[in-house]
Amino acid sequence: MDERPIGVFDSGLGGLTVVKRLMEFLPGENIIYLGDTGRVPYGGRSRGTIMKYARQDISFLLKFDIKAVIAACGTVSTNGLEDIAGDYHIPVRGVLGPTAKAAVRETRSGRIGIIGTKASILSGAYDRRIMELMPQAQITSNACPLFVPMAEEGRITDGDVALDAVAREYLEPMKSADVDTLIMGCTHYPLIRPTIERIMGPRVRLIDPGEETARSLRDQLKSDGLLNGRDQGGKYKYFVTDSTEGFAETGSLFLNAAIDGSVEHVSLEDF
Repeated sequence: MDERPIGVFDSGLGGLTVVKRLMEFLPGENIIYLGDTGRVPYGGRSRGTIMKYARQDISFLLKFDIKAVIAACGTVSTNGLEDIAGDYHIPVRGVLGPTAKAAVRETRSGRIGIIGTKASILSGAYDRRIMELMPQAQITSNACPLFVPMAEEGRITDGDVALDAVAREYLEPMKSADVDTLIMGCTHYPLIRPTIERIMGPRVRLIDPGEETARSLRDQLKSDGLLNGRDQGGKYKYFVTDSTEGFAETGSLFLNAAIDGSVEHVSLEDF
């Protein structure tokens, strides 16, 4: 048994959708969450800047003697995380691999859609991984830059006029391509899943990166003998790089539950 916590980081609050799934799949595990809210979003940054931020995020989490790190950020996961993962003495995982595998498993026609931040889509990482697994796949991708700030501002209610208009524009290429599977390639996007489901229709299967990543981590920790042996009672700590004010209220929307644990401000300048 290994009672060390799991470290999770994201550019903002979207990674809490991954924490939500970890709580479901691993309810006894302790979790340390870092939301880099002072620099959100990462999606418009250069690859070099994204990796600089990722290294700082990981370095901060390593202070807590964690046993694994999840980059709960599609942008980080698709812009070089695998290149730096080997630099650390513990597993460092992103959302790319598990999510791509799920899309290939779920598609019936081979027509797969991908939505994500600008940096994620431009990286082509999901396209490459899917083609490795399914060379005959037909992929349609589109950047959705307004989804993250809207989610961070709490504009997530299905029926919100602004959200509906933006989502219809972003999802039109997916509908035109007749995709049957859609990767929500940013961990913020599950917050607006009802809107995406309504626009895409019931025939399209949505792939949630948080769900797939949590399931994959559970399996790895079990295989490596790193589970803490508890089936409930996990404890949680939250850190943000901007104001803590309002975190519990907004964060509870991402978790779909009240924030249970301390929330502290942290500076990453020294990491």
